[in-house]
Amino acid sequence: MNASSAVSVAFDPLLGWTVLAVLGGIGLVLVLLGLRAGARGTIWRFGSLVVVLAALSNPSLIEEQHKPIADVALVVVDDSDSMAIGERRQQVQAARETLKRKLGQQEGLEVREAVLPPAHIQLGSERPGGTRLIEAMRSALVEVPPERLAGVVLLTDGQVHDVPANLPPELGAAPLHALIAGKKGERDRLIVLEQSPRFGVVGREVTTKFRIEDPAGGTAPVTLSVGGDVVRRLDVPVGKSVELPITVGNPGANVVELEVAPGPNELTLDNNRALFTINGVRDRLRVLLVSGEPYQGERAWRNLLKSDPAVDLVHFTILRTPQKDDFTPVRELSLIVFPMRELFEQKLKEFDLIIFDRYESGGLITRDYFKNIAEYVKGGGALLVSVGPQFATQRSLYRTPLGAVLPASPLGDVLETPFKPKVTEIGLRHPVTADLPQMGLPGKEPDWGRWFRVVTSRTERGNAILSGADDKPLVVLDRVGEGRVAELLSDHLWLWNRGIDGGGPQPELVRRVAHWLMKEPDLEEEALRATSVGGRIEVTRRTLATTFPPVTMTSPDGSTRTITLNQTSPGLGLGVIDVDKPGLYRFDDGTLRTVAAVGNPDPLEFSDVRATEAKLKPLVEASGGGLMWLQDNPDPELRSVRPGRAAGGSDWIGLRRNEGYTVAGINQLPLLPGILVALAFLMAIGSAWWREGR
Repeated sequence: MNASSAVSVAFDPLLGWTVLAVLGGIGLVLVLLGLRAGARGTIWRFGSLVVVLAALSNPSLIEEQHKPIADVALVVVDDSDSMAIGERRQQVQAARETLKRKLGQQEGLEVREAVLPPAHIQLGSERPGGTRLIEAMRSALVEVPPERLAGVVLLTDGQVHDVPANLPPELGAAPLHALIAGKKGERDRLIVLEQSPRFGVVGREVTTKFRIEDPAGGTAPVTLSVGGDVVRRLDVPVGKSVELPITVGNPGANVVELEVAPGPNELTLDNNRALFTINGVRDRLRVLLVSGEPYQGERAWRNLLKSDPAVDLVHFTILRTPQKDDFTPVRELSLIVFPMRELFEQKLKEFDLIIFDRYESGGLITRDYFKNIAEYVKGGGALLVSVGPQFATQRSLYRTPLGAVLPASPLGDVLETPFKPKVTEIGLRHPVTADLPQMGLPGKEPDWGRWFRVVTSRTERGNAILSGADDKPLVVLDRVGEGRVAELLSDHLWLWNRGIDGGGPQPELVRRVAHWLMKEPDLEEEALRATSVGGRIEVTRRTLATTFPPVTMTSPDGSTRTITLNQTSPGLGLGVIDVDKPGLYRFDDGTLRTVAAVGNPDPLEFSDVRATEAKLKPLVEASGGGLMWLQDNPDPELRSVRPGRAAGGSDWIGLRRNEGYTVAGINQLPLLPGILVALAFLMAIGSAWWREGR
């Protein structure tokens, strides 16, 4: 680039332009009056006025030394995940090298480049997904003055997800060009998720809505999986919206996957599946509490359950059995009849949890009803039994058909001695009692208060998580069929609630036991979980065993990897693994399986991967640029154009020639030196006098 110069005339008036205009106006009026009167020498006087005004305007000749400024051409390269399809990246790389070579040969042109990285770099980002190529362009143009911008060239497959309605202001008047990689008329089968519920009540159905797009038409087989397990297979018509009911199975996150089988023409299988998460929430918990003869702890159970707004409590206290006769006249009794048939036959399955508190068998609840309760448990119900001294007698619930589901059998004795409940070795690994408040350090005495009675028993099944006096089982949990049972072998739990001897975590213990009975995922003693945290996955394994089996991870692309878990606390193992690709990851330890969705569970990047010019065409045309397919013209001609002229054609792209410069130096020469002005003035005045004297 060669330096140049420019010459101009500049004025630096000695008086303000307003003053000069007034003086000039007065002088002009006087000259006109002189001409009208026929006075001699008027023209010479006008000449002297012009000389004076010209001198006062102080004109000078300015010569500027110009240093040209290079224009800027920006090349924006799309390297998103969809560019890995076919030969798109190879096409873009070849065009990129050709452009850099041609642009580098242009005199007075600075070449800048911006690259949009693949999605795995942005896994931990909360930014919207998809190919945000215009955002990358605008970020690169922030440091480029609009008057220096010669043009922008986009190298992409056309699947851009942030195309604005109007030209970005950073582009100014520069042309925007788009070189499209890929093939025209590409075909691909994909699944489009139209409606995905985010929340649902456990045990109830929610509806998702989707459709299959495939140029081939017909029907397509779709598989529905929840938590990695296939729950339904169906054939759906292509191009039509389909509503599919899904039962929310568990509280917490339920990862749902819809997958359509590969079609005859596929660009990628990444858009053949759609992922979303349904957060399961429980409806109000219906609890039936049946209390035996009143005692000090009965109200503690009632108050604890009534304090939870999510619990609908039905409470019956057996104040008088049919065998009891204290000679009180019946007309003076105000007791209601216990609705046994309604509770234990007609509406038994409507309850989520049944609690017996110090209840003893007798003639009130018959053996048939106890058998119904046992079958209710085996079919998926939950039972909590809190026993008193009656459990060690002939009237024990264990001697009813309910005994078939109780995990601890009475030995016939009751120990009445002070003791502090202790977490057993297996209880340290069980989530119900692990890290229980006030439990103290392992091997040391707990900080909670003492109890004073325990019914001696033997654990027949299940796990004793708390022990009492003489290491007798105190709290025993067991799975029976599809249901669960908890047995509390003392009626002194209420002492913790009253704060006696320092109290203890009664509400927390009951809450954990109740939620374990209700199959709360966080309290499962055998559980495998995977949680996505940014660009990594945390795998946790809860177990009652002392070792953790290795976990096999299957990535979205089908590759596998083995993860070794390290113990972080008794019964809890943890493994952390970095991932670099969004999608569904599957985990299997040989017994349990789980899944984790990384990044956007329904990535916009793969919602449609067919190369297209439609999205960028309005923007390119509005800027006056050119748009072409690299398969047709891999080496477009490069031209330099003036502002306002066409900047693109069918086989060429143009860059605006701005011809910007900076002023490197200035030379100034006065046009009316003082001596020249004085001579001209004296000559004009002298000529006027001479003319008047004739």
